[in-house]
Amino acid sequence: MKLALLSDIHANFQALEACLEHAESAGARQFAFLGDLVGYGADPVAVIDKVRDLVAQGALVVKGNHDAMAVTPPVDAKHLGNSTAQWTCAQLDAQQKDFLDKLPLTLQYQAVLLVHASLDGPALWRYVSDQRAATASMDAGAAWPDVRYIFGGHVHLQTLYYGGMGASLMKFEPTPGIAVPVPRHRRWLATIGSVGQPRDGNPQAMYAMFDTDKLQLTFHRVDYDYQAAATAIRRAGLPVFFADRLERGQ
Repeated sequence: MKLALLSDIHANFQALEACLEHAESAGARQFAFLGDLVGYGADPVAVIDKVRDLVAQGALVVKGNHDAMAVTPPVDAKHLGNSTAQWTCAQLDAQQKDFLDKLPLTLQYQAVLLVHASLDGPALWRYVSDQRAATASMDAGAAWPDVRYIFGGHVHLQTLYYGGMGASLMKFEPTPGIAVPVPRHRRWLATIGSVGQPRDGNPQAMYAMFDTDKLQLTFHRVDYDYQAAATAIRRAGLPVFFADRLERGQ
């Protein structure tokens, strides 16, 4: 069975649609969303409604920090990253806010554990950006003895970590479209990248596919109309920085 993993959509409906179409054509039979459905982008309503429809069909979802902020936005947005929370909150109806508010921080699916940030305090939104942070997250995963795979987002980059001979995890930079064997005798942790706001200098959307039968993980990059997504941000009156970065992929 192929499990499509999508994170950090950030209200980018164009990117979401492109990734879903790509995943379905590649044989995805289950979908998992790893947080930050909203924030930054101009289409939070369309994104939430699409994800809710997929949840009704069995999709899995966990909460991200921007999902939490959209329900209870900061009164004084001192950081640019928080500056769209009040606008996003104003776009959502009560049911959409309730959907975000009730999302779990972690969710187990077979031998897979889903989380937005680090398992080492998931509500603290720590970034898993190096081997040390990945090891802390993996060590926290010991509370789920059946889990061999931890999948998250938050860092907007595609990286794979695995248990080696030492105490810390080894870091692996995947090549898009190339399946990576992930046998169960090792421990694995992956940050699957961002659907709606890549930050590696490439504007293509990101997602990953886990084949639970072949035990292979494939990271994907997908073309989408990022110009349309950027134009929507500008038309909504949101900070132009978020439109500019879509076009640069940064």
